[in-house]
Amino acid sequence: MRLLLGLDRPSAGTVEFGGREVDAAASARDLHWLRRETGIVFQDPYASLDPRMSVGRIIGEPLWALGIEGDRRARVREVLEDVGLEPAMADRFPHEFSGGQRQRIALARAIAHRPRLLVGDEPLSALDVTVRAQILELLVRLRARDGLTLLLVSHDIGVVQNLCDEVVVMKDGRIVEDGPTEKVLMQPQVAYTRRLLASIPAIDPRAASS
Repeated sequence: MRLLLGLDRPSAGTVEFGGREVDAAASARDLHWLRRETGIVFQDPYASLDPRMSVGRIIGEPLWALGIEGDRRARVREVLEDVGLEPAMADRFPHEFSGGQRQRIALARAIAHRPRLLVGDEPLSALDVTVRAQILELLVRLRARDGLTLLLVSHDIGVVQNLCDEVVVMKDGRIVEDGPTEKVLMQPQVAYTRRLLASIPAIDPRAASS
């Protein structure tokens, strides 16, 4: 993820996005094109939002930083509605929201500038089960409506199964298996993948019926 977003330099080889090389040594201005094409949602909705900024400023920050033209305030209101929040909430501050609402705010910021690629770094792991299901449904809807490519890092196999068309299994920073999600999850070819899937908790039907 850090290589793709131009935050780290590869020790070998190159990274390309849309046929254009990602140069982590380039200036912030020279990487505007990459920032324009990508958005990211972090794991912790509490730590990823500046408590001193209003929600409207947080969501609108990419629009101003990237010099995107148009009615930016209207776009903030629009994207708040997209993630299931009221436009009037733009004047409030992060501490006034629940964890699930904060993650919706973080998602609104990530898509405000209409990126082609949305990167999620364990975006659901800090949320309770009910809220996680709501955010999952929201991601599915936004991906289908906006044609987003979603790159997700997750240890939650259920989330991967519901959101991802393809999966890459990594161990110690190296790819050990990859392919269509259904095939990898249902017919894993590598011992590490099989152990990973076997570690998922399951309810014993005999215990549930007793």
